[in-house]
Amino acid sequence: MNSAMQRGLQKPGRLQQAGQWMQRHGKVIRAIQWVVVAVYAFLILVPAVMPLPDGSAHLWNNLTLAAQFVFWGIWWPFVLLSMVMLGRMWCGVLCPEGALSEFASRFGRGWAIPRWMRWGGWPFVAFGLTTIYGQMVSVYQYPKAVLLVLGGSTVGAMIIGVLYGREKRVWCKYLCPVNSVFSLLARLAPFHFKVNEDAWRRSYKEGEHGHRVIPVNCAPLVPLRKMEGVADCHMCGRCSGHRDAIALSWRSPAEEVVQLGDKVVNPWDTALILYGLLGIAIGAFHWTVSTWFVDLKQIFAAWLIDHDIMWPLDTNAPWFLFTHYPEQNDVFSWLDGTMVVGYILVTGIVYGTALLALLAGATRMLGKFEAKRLHHLTLSLIPIAGVGVFLGLSATTVSLLLAEQVPLWWVTDLRLGLLGLANIGSAFLAWRVTKRYASTMLARLMTMVWFIAALAVVDSAWYLMFWGFTRN
Repeated sequence: MNSAMQRGLQKPGRLQQAGQWMQRHGKVIRAIQWVVVAVYAFLILVPAVMPLPDGSAHLWNNLTLAAQFVFWGIWWPFVLLSMVMLGRMWCGVLCPEGALSEFASRFGRGWAIPRWMRWGGWPFVAFGLTTIYGQMVSVYQYPKAVLLVLGGSTVGAMIIGVLYGREKRVWCKYLCPVNSVFSLLARLAPFHFKVNEDAWRRSYKEGEHGHRVIPVNCAPLVPLRKMEGVADCHMCGRCSGHRDAIALSWRSPAEEVVQLGDKVVNPWDTALILYGLLGIAIGAFHWTVSTWFVDLKQIFAAWLIDHDIMWPLDTNAPWFLFTHYPEQNDVFSWLDGTMVVGYILVTGIVYGTALLALLAGATRMLGKFEAKRLHHLTLSLIPIAGVGVFLGLSATTVSLLLAEQVPLWWVTDLRLGLLGLANIGSAFLAWRVTKRYASTMLARLMTMVWFIAALAVVDSAWYLMFWGFTRN
């Protein structure tokens, strides 16, 4: 019996069967994507042309509030959670932007991807700008802002699809504001599409299932043969079984960070973790509850009045630049908007730099300082960074449910529990990473002292947001 027949008699495991089901039922997945596109379009278009809700509106009788709850109370927090649990399956199976970008590229010009677009910093820059701009226009509260931010991103994805690539998700790989965030979180997923290098080489002689190899269109532009982790894979299932070498397989959630974290040193991943997820994002969540923000604004306003500089106190900025909804008694002055941007940026710089300094100290404990080691150790912060963004987004969920008088006595315990698990997860990853570099137990322990100090800095941000700041 030849080797191809022997492999054909081996019964695949349930997870591998799931991957094969996805490969065989691509049309079903495409249909699901179009259903999501329809729901997405309805939720961003219809509320934008409806009157804003009044004080008597509720989640169950007002479409605007319902859409707000779906987007910011359920959709985005649990998309982040899905990255850790399922890898980037959201991207490959459900994401409306990805589906529309790929669809548009079928009929586009198919231009080559330009060098400027391949710059590795775009996802970080896009994340920072989108986060800050979303706060400037109050994207969590108002449907016109949602249409502008999310709708604008979707239009951009389709334009890129029309211009570049052919049946590819060029936008997703190079310009999507959350691509790198999803890439980081997905590294903790408990399964991935594993490539068997030996089987791949055999396929050059034996083919696929004994027949000619059928080419696979990898829309997110992943080099399949060299695919080791799940950071870039959209988990769409199209490549399952390709060359009898790719199969959906279980793995340790720590594997990609610990074993692969030193193979590709990407400084933009380090920047995104420290200055993005643990910096800019924290500032964006903080300012709405920060007493420091209020105190600083009063100080600046008093100084402007004392010096007879009144224009920064005007409230004539358009709604697409700064929040401007007089009927809701929610209007930003030029000072308000500038303060929001400044607060977020300063918070990002302070937290990011403090964490960078502590991780640099931790890296030095491992011996000679190397950027590779710093980057590898920084990846250990992914659990605490991911949980932090989840908690920040879910604060909107909590606010909306409290407004409906839903009992939420359990929220504080849940937040503490999630933060505790995230701290343990990050510390565990860091401890495993130190084993790759340290020759003595003392060096590993000293490294962990610095790393735990970094965790304490992160925890201080969430203490301030949920318990430290008080609002009158």
